[in-house]
Amino acid sequence: MAQFFEVHPDNPQTRLLKQAVALLEKGDILAVPTDSSYALVCHLDDKAAVDKLRRIRGIDDKHQLSLLCRDLSELANYARVDNRQYRLIKSATPGPYTFILEASKEVPRRVSHPARRTIGMRVPEHKVLQALLALHHGPLLATTLIAPGETEPLNDAQIILERYKNQIAAVIDAGACAREPTTVVDLSGEEPVVLRQGRGALAALGLSTL
Repeated sequence: MAQFFEVHPDNPQTRLLKQAVALLEKGDILAVPTDSSYALVCHLDDKAAVDKLRRIRGIDDKHQLSLLCRDLSELANYARVDNRQYRLIKSATPGPYTFILEASKEVPRRVSHPARRTIGMRVPEHKVLQALLALHHGPLLATTLIAPGETEPLNDAQIILERYKNQIAAVIDAGACAREPTTVVDLSGEEPVVLRQGRGALAALGLSTL
């Protein structure tokens, strides 16, 4: 049975988040709120946890996973970013955007795209998630929590607990969060390519709508 951590949205209880971090370090999967719906997260370096995350989500190794990072300096450790890319990312970070970038050697090959060697990177603007990342001392591997066969992400902690109580270790509840996925921009080529227009406004990136 999954644990249920109810935390304050602005001042989350450190003791509860430390319990959540301990579960991640054991190789467990958590459902966490973000600035764009809930996400499933796990430890980046735990192969078994990554495989389990993919099974729960119903995706294969060709589905682009993302790293949730605390800030741009952490992001730069796990992706190759030139000055042009950095300026574009900085213009809308933190926020509900995912940027597809060339993965650095710090990213295990098993979690990057098998053909393109890319990884999704983002810096979320969510106080609880930021506090969790700070206690974890590193990025978390993540995928939007969309049930297999469905198209809309989940954003209700109680519903997530009921549906996934036997598959994940815990749900963090910080109140209502958005139910719209991130805007995804591929920066791995010569020009930015908008792969999905979501909650993040393209105007903030100086890009036109799809």
